[in-house]
Amino acid sequence: MQEQINLNEWRERALSFEQSANKVVLGLEKQVRALTIAIFSRGHVLLEGDVGVGKTTLLKAASRLLGGAYQRIEGAIDLMPGDFLYHAYIDQNGQPAVAPGPLLRHEENLAVFFFNEINRARPQAHSLLLRLMAERSVNAFNRDYFFPHLTVFADRNGLEREETFELPAAARDRFFMEISVTAPEDKALQRDLMFSTRFHDADALIETLEPGIVPYDKLNAVSATIQENVRAELALQDYAVNIWQALRHPERLGIEIEDVDITRLVAGGASPRGMAMLMRAARTRAWLEGRDYLTPDDIRAVFPETVGHRVFFTPAYELRREDIAPALLSGVLNKIPAP
Repeated sequence: MQEQINLNEWRERALSFEQSANKVVLGLEKQVRALTIAIFSRGHVLLEGDVGVGKTTLLKAASRLLGGAYQRIEGAIDLMPGDFLYHAYIDQNGQPAVAPGPLLRHEENLAVFFFNEINRARPQAHSLLLRLMAERSVNAFNRDYFFPHLTVFADRNGLEREETFELPAAARDRFFMEISVTAPEDKALQRDLMFSTRFHDADALIETLEPGIVPYDKLNAVSATIQENVRAELALQDYAVNIWQALRHPERLGIEIEDVDITRLVAGGASPRGMAMLMRAARTRAWLEGRDYLTPDDIRAVFPETVGHRVFFTPAYELRREDIAPALLSGVLNKIPAP
């Protein structure tokens, strides 16, 4: 018999997850909310930002709050797919031996797999990640391994370009959200981060969090229940479809961006899968806000993180993505009237 999901009780758990995460990172309430939405939508997350702004701390905190097994791998130029799957070594008898790698060590009990500095890894490593994220499974030692409860976290150092490899479009599309992390501008928060010693040892700070506030092995059922119970009225559906059409053909709405030929901007993306993920995130956001119906604000709140990396520009404009993408997304939302 399937366990009954009490969405009100689970909403309290989700809010406790947010409150706990906000104790170990300061000034990142928006990012913590986005991460919470992704987790309860059963999506993978990529964080991007400068060095030392709290990306790794936030992801490690989320891992502890989810409980379950946790594994991490470091992006490196010589990282190969086999490094995820097995570890070759010399045993105590001087004989070659093979042990399971970080991905296979816990099999179906693996809750979080953290890929640190993913853009330092070669495309060969990204290819294995594609299947893992899409199917939550990999093939090794002549059999398939399944990870039904797995969430993939990754972070990307946005500063360095030496010896780094940009993620291909297919890999980026597998991430449910790309979340930008920046240092807080508020002087009081800056003072806390500089002078409060509790923030100087991130690992010790994370240890203060209660593990397993949100049981990782229940999330699939909870997420499915959320999606089934948050409704979208017809007017809201029309609004969402209009946004999709505007993303694919921004010139039809008269959207203008400085130094951009809008008719030659969009090369692809804004796919059916991507827009379905937008609605999935919006439903989860509505649930966190205590509603069982969608509003335009739910869509607008998750729009940049779920859609921004899924719209691909022609080569002439791709290098200016950091400036052009936000302008395009805000232009679309400004042009489409909300019901």
